[in-house]
Formats: sequence, C-alpha cells, structure tokens
Amino acid sequence: MEEYATYSAGSQIRDEVIFDSDRDRYMLVSMGWEGLKHIVQPIIRIDIINDKVWVQEDTTDRSVTDALVAAGIPKQDIVLGFHPKHLRQHTGYAVS
Repeated sequence: MEEYATYSAGSQIRDEVIFDSDRDRYMLVSMGWEGLKHIVQPIIRIDIINDKVWVQEDTTDRSVTDALVAAGIPKQDIVLGFHPKHLRQHTGYAVS
C-alpha cells in the first residue's frame, strides 16, 4: 500500500497507511484539511476473511486487485467486496 500513497509537500491532505495485522485489516486513507473542511477518504481497504483477500475499497487509478494477482494471489482467493454478492460471479474473482 505504501507505493499507492502520495505525499505532496505543502498539502494539508496526506495519505495514511493503516495496518491492523491482529484483525487482518489494511487501509490507505487520505486525511487532512481542505480549507475549513476535514477530509477522511478511504482509498484502499483490504480485509483477510476466511483465508480470502477481500478488496473492500479501491478508488485508485492503478488496480490494487491486479497488483495482488501479480504478487501471486490466485483470483479464486480474492473477493471484490465492493461489488454486490449477486454481481461477483461475473467478475472472474471469488464470490465470497
């Protein structure tokens, strides 16, 4: 996830990588201030549930799912959790 994080000098919005290995939850979140508005925007969220990699959020322009497959994780072990269950059967990835 570190390679997906962007850091702009002088920006009040920063990407934060959050790892919770005890609960198998991993996130990349943009956080900070835009004027008077507080921003918290999830970019990537991945959970490990029942030995499957659940991609819960991916708003990147480079698919984190493609990176997982390139890293050797089989498609049948990846669930696109951001799709409704009835559509997952058409994705080429695990349903649940």
